[in-house]
Amino acid sequence: MSGYILRRIFGALLVMMAVATLVFFMLRLVPGDPIAAMLADAGSDEARDALTKKFGFDQPVIVQYFKWLLNLLQGDLGTSLYGSNQSVTNILYEALPRTLSLAGLSFFIAIAIALPAGIISAIKKNSAADNTVSVFAFLGLSMPDFWLAILLIIVFAANLQWLPAIGYVPLSSGFWEWLRHLILPSIAIGTGFSAIIARMVRSSLLGELKSDYMRTAAAKGLSPSSMVVVHALPNAMLPVVTVLGIAIALLISGAVVVENVFSIKGLGRVLIQGILNRDYPVVQGAVLLISAFFVFANLMVDLLYAVIDPRVRYE
Repeated sequence: MSGYILRRIFGALLVMMAVATLVFFMLRLVPGDPIAAMLADAGSDEARDALTKKFGFDQPVIVQYFKWLLNLLQGDLGTSLYGSNQSVTNILYEALPRTLSLAGLSFFIAIAIALPAGIISAIKKNSAADNTVSVFAFLGLSMPDFWLAILLIIVFAANLQWLPAIGYVPLSSGFWEWLRHLILPSIAIGTGFSAIIARMVRSSLLGELKSDYMRTAAAKGLSPSSMVVVHALPNAMLPVVTVLGIAIALLISGAVVVENVFSIKGLGRVLIQGILNRDYPVVQGAVLLISAFFVFANLMVDLLYAVIDPRVRYE
């Protein structure tokens, strides 16, 4: 087991390195000059040359890459081209708790909606409850995050004035203030994922309810709730865990648009602002961090298989 984990971690690091390398070179293929963007096409040639030399853009791209790679291996993600030479590590360190808070609450909302809905839909197949869940799941999958976010702002922030429309308050300022600033964006992100998870729970649980061991359990006189919760649901969770693992990573990357709608300066907003400003170090650092979530979320899913199903063994 330990050998498998080490191999997977090594493979994950290689994937992250490949993603970082691809982003590094693709950024430099995009039309536009970061120095011109900094000076707003108003600086003198001397100022332009000084900034070009300061940030190393006067050197060949391959030399820039190996210098960046060497710094990365030492834990240095570079310095932002903006913000008084602010470290990229500090920028991401400030943004990460906001994105993790948003993604975590969105995940909780998605699970709280999806599991009961999926179980009820499977138990009462083809009933009014099943059809209702299917309709809401279809609506959840069809609505873009940003559109739902705007609707939530109009209804609950602008009209009812129950919750704030923009901004983020750290948890240190109080749990309720932290929570009320995240409720609307978390609902906007979590609704779509709850629809996906609910459909997966329903489909997987229906397959287990039709299996032979469930008929045996019924013949032994077990109660319906015991049959579903104790026997069928744990076996049905294996494919659901795959979706949950991917959902965690997608929730973090899916916050890109919603963070901009609610003016939350998380990873998504930092990434978009970096792209618009052609701030190469910030974009490279943000993409590397987001790719790390994807890669290690998949690793955690593989390890959870062995916890959920004792038959799964890794050599």
